[in-house]
Amino acid sequence: MAPFHSHLFLPLLLLLLFSLSSPSTSLPTSVCVIGSGIGGSSLSFFLQNQTAIPTSHLSIRVFERRGRIGGRTASVNLSGDLFKAGASIIHGKNLHAVRFAELLGLDRVEPDGADWLGIWDGSGFVFKTLKPPPDDSSAIWKWLYGVADALLLVKRYGLSLSTMQRFVKDLLDKFMLFYMEPEKRPVFKTVEEMLKWNGLYGLTQITLEEVLIGADLSSRLISELVTVITRINYGQSVAMSGLAGAVALAGSNADLWTVKGGNWLLAKGLLELTKPTLHLHEGIESISDKGDHYLLTSDKGKEYECDVTVVATPLDEVNITFVPPVSIPYRRMQHTYTTFIRGLLNPKYFGLSSIEDIPDLVGTIETPNVSFSSVSILKQYGERDFAYKIFSRSELDDTLLDQLFSVRRDTIRIDWPAYPHYKAPEKFAPFLLDERHLYYINTFESAASCIETSAVAAENVARLIICRLLQSSTEQNIKPLPTSQEILHSDL
Repeated sequence: MAPFHSHLFLPLLLLLLFSLSSPSTSLPTSVCVIGSGIGGSSLSFFLQNQTAIPTSHLSIRVFERRGRIGGRTASVNLSGDLFKAGASIIHGKNLHAVRFAELLGLDRVEPDGADWLGIWDGSGFVFKTLKPPPDDSSAIWKWLYGVADALLLVKRYGLSLSTMQRFVKDLLDKFMLFYMEPEKRPVFKTVEEMLKWNGLYGLTQITLEEVLIGADLSSRLISELVTVITRINYGQSVAMSGLAGAVALAGSNADLWTVKGGNWLLAKGLLELTKPTLHLHEGIESISDKGDHYLLTSDKGKEYECDVTVVATPLDEVNITFVPPVSIPYRRMQHTYTTFIRGLLNPKYFGLSSIEDIPDLVGTIETPNVSFSSVSILKQYGERDFAYKIFSRSELDDTLLDQLFSVRRDTIRIDWPAYPHYKAPEKFAPFLLDERHLYYINTFESAASCIETSAVAAENVARLIICRLLQSSTEQNIKPLPTSQEILHSDL
């Protein structure tokens, strides 16, 4: 006879009592998610790990029209090396992404970047930071370099730099409210409600330029450094709406990281952890409300019945028919053209005599004389052999690239519908697209678009689904996320 383990009795008793006291309404048997990026994968995670109601009968399907998961967090292979083509940086205070990486055992590394910045106006460099000392320099020499570089920035932009840092800190402090305990946060049906709750909505209604002028930033800082940042991070000018622009500024912070092997591993790991049924190479063409369920028809001619349907991809450039139709504000996606090149920049293009004089990151200002937003070094193979990444608002043809580069061995071009084209005042589709269970995560992108905002929106939608299904309060049915150890123990 097997020995009786008394330490198991109490948990079993509590489980029995919980099952007797839980609401009679159970979670639906099927949730269909359209899109396998961070939004869709984190929704699957939150649904399975943030409800106090047993989810043993919950089945999740994830549909992905491409042959890979991860949405806009993809990587490209250039000459045998993988480089990030989509969302490439994560802030240290992006707590969902931090938690996901920890939970999945993913290594966090410094992003591909450059310490030597030059701002180019199409005819010359209006400003350069100091060229960093060699890696083997002494600690005191590196410290002196840092001080001198900071003084150079202050000389150029004055105390406006401190004002900008305070502005970004205030943004982060308000954003951190999204991580409060569930019982202290409402569940939101609209993006407007969500942003008004933590004081960020007003930034979506005016331009970044208006916000920064109101904060007393100098015109030189706005037209040069801030413009470089918004052009790199969002491919847009300071005329973009204020909240997205502020997120771009936060993305220039020193506290940045990326996942070793690519940020797409976050989505991959979350889907492997939650084990939904994954349909790759299968897009959804129509979603029909049948009263007690939704009927999804795929481009493979298959039909799926779903109790809950969640759209986790931008509706702006996919052709999904809704029956009955849904109404959402018009939104244009901003296409970012990313060009990867292995070769050597031509110093003469920049009016220089030597390749050593070209900064590692060349950012550009708003002027018709410039055809690209930025060009940066990703990797050095030899003295005259580099991997570069170029951002631009339109495709760069071979004629221009042959002027920009003296040597071009490999070239890869990617056209990304990367994020919305931001224009204040922003208008938002609701998270809930009908009166039942049709949800839209990517409406939040009209406020700002990055890995973390997708996860924040997905968590809210997961909480909204749970509360609407059970028609009861947040406190009853939403629980704090389990720790990594608790999830791993449950898997075992």
